[in-house]
Amino acid sequence: MGSEGAVAPGQQARQRGGRGLVRYFLAALLVRGADSGATVGVVLLALNARGHPGGGAAAGGLLAAALSAPHLFGPWLAHRLDRARDGRRLLAAAFVLYAVALACTAVAVGRVPLGVALCTTAVAGCCGPLLTGGLSSRLAALAGRGERPQRRAQGWDAMTYGLGGTLGPAVVAGAAVLTGPRAALLALCLAAAAAAGFTLALPPDRAGARGPAAVPGVREGLTLLVSHPALRRVTLLTLISALELGALPVIATTYGPHLSHHAAAGAVLTTALGLGNLAGSLLVTVVPLRGEPEIWARRLFAVLAGTTVLAACAPGYSLALAGFALVGVANSLSFTSTLASRSAYAPPGARAQIFVTSAGLKVALASVGTAVAGAAAGLGGRALLLMAAGATTLAVLVALADRLATSDGPAAPSATAGRQQAPGAAGAASHPADLRTDGGS
Repeated sequence: MGSEGAVAPGQQARQRGGRGLVRYFLAALLVRGADSGATVGVVLLALNARGHPGGGAAAGGLLAAALSAPHLFGPWLAHRLDRARDGRRLLAAAFVLYAVALACTAVAVGRVPLGVALCTTAVAGCCGPLLTGGLSSRLAALAGRGERPQRRAQGWDAMTYGLGGTLGPAVVAGAAVLTGPRAALLALCLAAAAAAGFTLALPPDRAGARGPAAVPGVREGLTLLVSHPALRRVTLLTLISALELGALPVIATTYGPHLSHHAAAGAVLTTALGLGNLAGSLLVTVVPLRGEPEIWARRLFAVLAGTTVLAACAPGYSLALAGFALVGVANSLSFTSTLASRSAYAPPGARAQIFVTSAGLKVALASVGTAVAGAAAGLGGRALLLMAAGATTLAVLVALADRLATSDGPAAPSATAGRQQAPGAAGAASHPADLRTDGGS
């Protein structure tokens, strides 16, 4: 006999889940904004310190590399996260360490030898994989059971990447003008530290710690990306297309001025790309992807290649702006499909390893794309866009060929992803093969 004011247990659980998602998205937005803005911040700080220890353009490039290169150590950190009794504490500790190390860099540049600043920056870079894929690997346990809430949450997660990637550098650039790059970088440290507080306030993972038998080692976790058919195909799509995504900002700086004869036109194209990303993220939260995520990934990466070709064929600057915005939309949708794929196909004991390893390799391949686009800038923006579209098309064709050559179907119906990932769900698979059922779309 409950009173009128009593709240049903199911409603209480939904309320707790909703509060947990709000805290997750606040943490994700803050920490990913800090991660995205840090690269701009260290470069501006080094340029501002020209003529002092650790200053200059070359030093800025080295500091930016020190932030991105350690992402390749992500699988080892992810293994610890998969094994952790309380993943919130490990994530929060990584966020705080990132903040402290980046603050040390902010204080060191221009005042002490460059080697000291590179070391502190590398420490921050080692935490980077947990700021991206590590945090995303925790989302499935918060989003609730069922396909729709899972996909909607993944859309919001993609939006935190888009917003963080847009607002982080913008805030740093604006704050650097008002207060200087050192203060701007320290503000990012405060954002990362605040994200740690929101992370600790997340609901605990009721799955608890997993023993060595339930969590594959680092080598086995890396092998899953190759041996598991669906994960292999989604990883191929992610990595090969990352070449295009890394190249696009560089291409914009060449393509925009060529079409409009204004030096700032490239920055406007990059802004259109970012706004398209945000629009795509919003779209997929309102209308979540339904059905098999691997199939969606192939389709959406094909759309990404197609929109890139359209942008390359734009006869004028206005149509190029529209083309870059469409590329941003397609990129956001395809990225969301990869998040859904990793959630659906990664075994529970290796979820963090799958997310973090994929994210780290994507950062590395995007850096290659950036370098290649810079070295080939003389070819012109139109040719570079077509080359970028070719890389993404190649990814789709390779994934399709792999699918046709592989006799097995998709590894897990996406409709069951939420049930497999929900904390405490009975019968969660511990091996990729266990994720395969008979309801694929």
